[in-house]
Amino acid sequence: MSRETARGILIPVGGNEDKGNVYEDETFTTEFVEQGILYHVVKHAGGPKANIVVVPTASGIPDHVSQTYIDTFALLGCENVHVLNARTKKDAEQAKAIRLIEEADCVMFSGGDQSRITRTFVGTEIHNILLERYENENFVIAGTSAGAMCMSHEMIAGGSNPDSFRKGTVKMSTGMGFLPKLIIDSHFILRGRFGRLTEAVAKFPELIGIGLAEDTGLVIQNNEFQVIGSGMAIIFDGRQLRHNNEPILEEGTPMSITNMVTHVLSNSDMFKINSGEVKILPIDADFV
Repeated sequence: MSRETARGILIPVGGNEDKGNVYEDETFTTEFVEQGILYHVVKHAGGPKANIVVVPTASGIPDHVSQTYIDTFALLGCENVHVLNARTKKDAEQAKAIRLIEEADCVMFSGGDQSRITRTFVGTEIHNILLERYENENFVIAGTSAGAMCMSHEMIAGGSNPDSFRKGTVKMSTGMGFLPKLIIDSHFILRGRFGRLTEAVAKFPELIGIGLAEDTGLVIQNNEFQVIGSGMAIIFDGRQLRHNNEPILEEGTPMSITNMVTHVLSNSDMFKINSGEVKILPIDADFV
């Protein structure tokens, strides 16, 4: 699956994550508006009249998250915002749910647990529609935290180890497949997820790892992306590794990896996925 010529746009965001009963972790404040992230989502979807579908499947508090999105999009003048709260594959196969995705200009996946998204949608008609529309139409798929991480084909499903950079830190699964060349991690700096993304890239050195800070996103189109928001995107490019002993190690063993190309990018910086070329915003330039 190359998706080399996809016409759509992907906007992964390193937003907040579900902890079940902690509302603050999934409260999308006007920071998203002030930093321009949802502004970019709306702009690429066609403006305030765009038909936006919020999918809070990953969340443990879907009603709260959905209403917060509706309120926040309203700050940008959007009134045509709908909610698809599918919790099971059966929900995802309902005609009403399918019609929402068929008629949307943009689909926005919330934060929470990315495995809830894949369990609900992978292999369904909605999944196929999303893939087809992303490939063939000017269609926007956005997602924050879990909604960003599920965009990869090789998806980080979990894993947290205080003794990072030892094999076994990361747990991998199969994602939605919109980004076959990238692996996305979120809350990257605040939660110190350097070790698990490093291991993910060591497992799949032909892929590029992207660690997104909170309030930070990417606009991905035509095999390149631009950074948006207030934080940083950390790039781990393992395509030129000279030494990688991850495949032969037992779990818990420290890894040895050399020649991992690393970039720290921020607002308006650009990265070409195929070539690895970086374009940095000039110091005297205006922010996007």
